[in-house]
Amino acid sequence: MTTIGDQQLLKRMNRSVLLRLLRAQPGLSRARLATESGLTKSTVSLLARELIDEGWLSEADTAVADGLGRPSTPLQINVGVRALMGVEIAVETVRLVCVSLQGEVLYSNTHALTDSAPAGVCAQVARMAAIGHAMLQRLGLQLSSIGVCVPGAVDDCTGVVRFAPNLGWRNVSLLPALEKAFGAVGLPGVTVQLQNDADAAALGEYEFAAGERRAGQPDAQGQDGEDPLIFVNCDVGVGAGVVLNDRLFTGAQGMAGEIGHTILELDGPRCSCGRRGCAEAFFGSRVLERQGADLQRAAAFFGVLLQNLWVTFNPRAIVLGGKACADHPGFAQAAFESVKRHADGAGMPPPDLRTARYGALAPAVGAAALALHEYLRPLQPDAKARRARALARAVA
Repeated sequence: MTTIGDQQLLKRMNRSVLLRLLRAQPGLSRARLATESGLTKSTVSLLARELIDEGWLSEADTAVADGLGRPSTPLQINVGVRALMGVEIAVETVRLVCVSLQGEVLYSNTHALTDSAPAGVCAQVARMAAIGHAMLQRLGLQLSSIGVCVPGAVDDCTGVVRFAPNLGWRNVSLLPALEKAFGAVGLPGVTVQLQNDADAAALGEYEFAAGERRAGQPDAQGQDGEDPLIFVNCDVGVGAGVVLNDRLFTGAQGMAGEIGHTILELDGPRCSCGRRGCAEAFFGSRVLERQGADLQRAAAFFGVLLQNLWVTFNPRAIVLGGKACADHPGFAQAAFESVKRHADGAGMPPPDLRTARYGALAPAVGAAALALHEYLRPLQPDAKARRARALARAVA
């Protein structure tokens, strides 16, 4: 017997199919959506009307002829109703952006981090978010979600930051504190999500592939967008975000991608985590800023790390971002060249190697994409449901 829950899930899945098709191919008509999705025309018409009423979609004022000469009304993602907010809590700064559903940056703001204690961070983020929300209201836009990212391992089932050594955090229950701080400054009760900074940046690159194939638009071989994709964030800390099989790969406890604490040299220089020889100790941004830093040697180690990521995940693209890459472009280029040499030596084509589309804003933009990414993939349980189940297990 079909349950109400089954019907609701099926409806969410069908809605997501239409949204993903229109993100990949703007301007499809209802008839074309039915053909592309395999759904009936009546189902598409009903769902399209709901999505228009909720502000997800808009339709053209006039009909155009389709391929058979019949009039049809083009549909597209509506960028004039909903907006997303993303926040990056970095070691030295806080960055906030508001973006459209298609990834256009509508507003951005950056401030120095004034207090690294969790309570102080939450208060600063909430103040900045209140200003960003006021700006969206002036533009006539509705805030749909807030994503926050941090430089550390995040358990997205519980909202706990397991390990953020450069902030001095271990097992910090950050997400509930953020939700409380947002409520205290009068923000609407929208979905709030928390993720690692490199993971978030990877999602931003994947979801907002401007001018290129977006997630949900396969190539001639049936591969989806730039999947797999790896984003390497080289800041004070070093981390990687991995999109694999159309999902963010975070590992069992959110520790996947903590490449800054992989050992590159036994008994090497001491790292912020207390161990020796970690990648971060060779090419974290603070290391490169030291007088007399050997950029050539640092780039060689960085190239080794990227080559190891390449042969481990075989990604279509490796994207670099973060302060170290922005301040030392020759460093990033040397690392890319190292990967290409390794590829040539193996007789294999290298992945696409490039720098972040959004520059320093990449993690914040990616944080804004968190809720959108999950909304478009309803088979993946939403963050609040996962967190509720995890908390229930914890107190059982």
